[in-house]
Amino acid sequence: MAKAVRYDRFGGIDVLRVEEVERPVPGAGQVLVRVEAVGINPSEAAIRTGAVADIFPSTFPSGQGSDLAGVVEEIGSGVGGFAPGDEVIGFSMQRASQAELVLVDAGNLTPKPGNISWEVAGGLYVVGVTAWGAVHSVQIAEGETVVVSGAAGGVGSLAVQLARRTGATVIGLASHTNHEWLRSHGVIPVAYGDGVADRITATASHGVDAFIDTHGNGYVELALALGVAPDRIDTIADFAAAARYGVKTVGGAEAGPGAEILAELAGLIAAGQLELPIAKVYPLTEVREAYTELERRHTRGKIVLRP
Repeated sequence: MAKAVRYDRFGGIDVLRVEEVERPVPGAGQVLVRVEAVGINPSEAAIRTGAVADIFPSTFPSGQGSDLAGVVEEIGSGVGGFAPGDEVIGFSMQRASQAELVLVDAGNLTPKPGNISWEVAGGLYVVGVTAWGAVHSVQIAEGETVVVSGAAGGVGSLAVQLARRTGATVIGLASHTNHEWLRSHGVIPVAYGDGVADRITATASHGVDAFIDTHGNGYVELALALGVAPDRIDTIADFAAAARYGVKTVGGAEAGPGAEILAELAGLIAAGQLELPIAKVYPLTEVREAYTELERRHTRGKIVLRP
């Protein structure tokens, strides 16, 4: 038996529970991973409430979670490249990673560099692939200026760093408590809230070329008001505005092969060229408390569960 997060109906945080489930058995092409750490994400909360049931239908009882890092416990037939005892980073497409043991398709795993912590490895997939996709979608070039909203959040904190690697000037919208962290990563911090358009304009003397919105709530309209072309705007949070104005919504699976991007990002972290801040770590049994913290939307980086 193994512990896993489950819920039986759509609803708030109170529907979540941790229960004992049967030990999974790997089938052909699958790897059984003993989870060391797993990230949590706003998209999981949206799925749990039923807000996106038309896009992500659920079958109950449902598991939860995509990110994971752990140790290979057992391999199924036809699996090459992995063996019991290997440390891996990966993702579950079955909403099942928030558990002690999880089955993962071998193609969704990549080796974990030894100098990356379990917490960082376990929280990397969703925010990493989303940030990678968003940055590439707006085609940032050296010498351009890009604005990132929610610049200290899970996706935003990686997006600003990846954008800086293109040679662009990066303006990060965030609360004052995160400004020093942004400066330390070569990002120009600007406070969000009333007057933000004027503050951006005063900072971007040659205008804004691209805009990545990780927060929603009017930032697509702000980007357009700043003169950014729709095809240089990407939002991962405001799909209604994207449909209305024809801006991009790249982030996640459509960004490209997840395991390849994950390996690239893990390599950058291992080389000290990228940082994923860890806001807080909770035991798996405190999954409700972890999502309560997440939904406050004021964390820097990722919240992680440890089974």
